[in-house]
Amino acid sequence: MATGKRDGLLIAGGGLAGSLAAIAMAKRRPEVPILLVEESDRFGGDHVTSFFDAEIDEAQRWLLDPLVTHHWPGYYVAFPEQSRKLKAEIGSFGSERIDQAVRAALKPDQYRLNTKVVAIRENELVLPGGEKIRADGVIDSRGAANLSTLDLGWRKSVAREYHFPRPHRVDLPVLADATVDQLEGYRFVQCLPLSEDRLLVEDNVYADTADLDIAAIGARLDAYLLKRGWRDGVLEREQSGALPIALGDDVQPLWRSGGARVARLGARGGFFNPVTGHAIADAVRTAALLTEQRDFDGALLHDAFEAEVGQMWRKREFYRSFNSLLFQTPAWDRHKVMASFYRLDQALIARFHAGQLGVIDRMHVQSGVNFKAARAAR
Repeated sequence: MATGKRDGLLIAGGGLAGSLAAIAMAKRRPEVPILLVEESDRFGGDHVTSFFDAEIDEAQRWLLDPLVTHHWPGYYVAFPEQSRKLKAEIGSFGSERIDQAVRAALKPDQYRLNTKVVAIRENELVLPGGEKIRADGVIDSRGAANLSTLDLGWRKSVAREYHFPRPHRVDLPVLADATVDQLEGYRFVQCLPLSEDRLLVEDNVYADTADLDIAAIGARLDAYLLKRGWRDGVLEREQSGALPIALGDDVQPLWRSGGARVARLGARGGFFNPVTGHAIADAVRTAALLTEQRDFDGALLHDAFEAEVGQMWRKREFYRSFNSLLFQTPAWDRHKVMASFYRLDQALIARFHAGQLGVIDRMHVQSGVNFKAARAAR
């Protein structure tokens, strides 16, 4: 897309949401000129993404299925009071799959790497040196940026991928091992078996602040591996970050910040799972929604996706209430709340993770989860 051209679509940010949007447009709307601009030297970031199959609409599987490299029929959870194996289809893939998919779907003149975006307007990107690229519309998917206008808790984590000299013997994902010491919030370790001798181990804390002490968390991971008997592992990849956990009900201040009326995707636009902070399911939905637009005018895209995120947040009010009660619980007791949640009916837990709770389901969650400590704190 040449400088000065005024048709088509510009996407700033080639992370998960921006890359999926570009891939979807290339596959379903090839007649629309697009340009994907990413600051780093690759698309998709540098992390492993996992998700429940039930989170993804069947009609949108065409976009995600080609990326998936691992699939499991269930998972484990463990708390001091109990351990449990649950059935649920779980998929996973590494960010390198996103990078490969973007390069396969887009022509070389449809993307630019190692290019920082200095400013964004509804129909224009400003690049270093004053270069301007214009189109009908622009989408900003450059990551979370400033989320201070939202009422949030945080899921802080450090994840490491190890290659062991012998099988680690983890047959299914461990989505929550909360038998570990509880520190500043609900803490648990996740383990994803990427092969019989490769394992992704992630230390997570649901905490009130987003500050991240990578060295301290890394030391806790070292201790966890020793406790589990996983010695001599070769560290191959490390990722860290803080994901937003939604507590408050109003997402509109996020869209009113920044001045320009530019459409947003991913966490930058409030498109993330309110309980886990993950953006994958929303990224698939918004990518599919983008391909259905009849007009790619920047102002119209802004209005369409602002309306979409507002509708999503209204539907997820129950989940934010759940989070709010969890975060009102004293930090050292939050694991007890989650332990009571994982004692619920297996099918109910699956519908919770899939975002498919009915009215009766919500009543069962409210009656079955122990929020006594939270109510006492209030």
